[in-house]
Amino acid sequence: MSRSSGVDKGSRGPGSGLERRVVLSGFLFGCGVAASIIDLFIFHLGLQWHHFYDLSTTEVALTADGFFHAFGWFITIWGLFVLADIRRRAEVNWKRWTGALITGVGSFQLFDGVIDHKVLRIHQIRYDVDLLPYDVIWVGSAIVLLLVGVLILWRTRPPQTSD
Repeated sequence: MSRSSGVDKGSRGPGSGLERRVVLSGFLFGCGVAASIIDLFIFHLGLQWHHFYDLSTTEVALTADGFFHAFGWFITIWGLFVLADIRRRAEVNWKRWTGALITGVGSFQLFDGVIDHKVLRIHQIRYDVDLLPYDVIWVGSAIVLLLVGVLILWRTRPPQTSD
């Protein structure tokens, strides 16, 4: 065990801090990718279908986008800092990290589709169209991504160790 880090480089069990940090890093990065890359670049800028907050003026909507995307980039970078720390201490299980990333993308998209779109109604995917197909695709793809990510996490979990 390293005295300075408190992390045993050989400890890869399911309850180890290293394994939890691998999942945290991938999950944060995945949420950030969903927020700041997929949502920002595709739906806000490219297609211009919606803003983060569409219940006021365009100026308020653009300001809300700025804060939302600053937060999205913050969690993306946070995930990368955690990843850099993990890489400094041990080898990264890239399949597990990828599973966490996919879980993060799916979780963010599901939260956005259910909470932001339907519960809070602060924005919709787009306007002046029948929302049902858009909602089905948005939430359906989120569930698929979430399930794929969780399956990868489950399949890449470290073996149980007996002490």
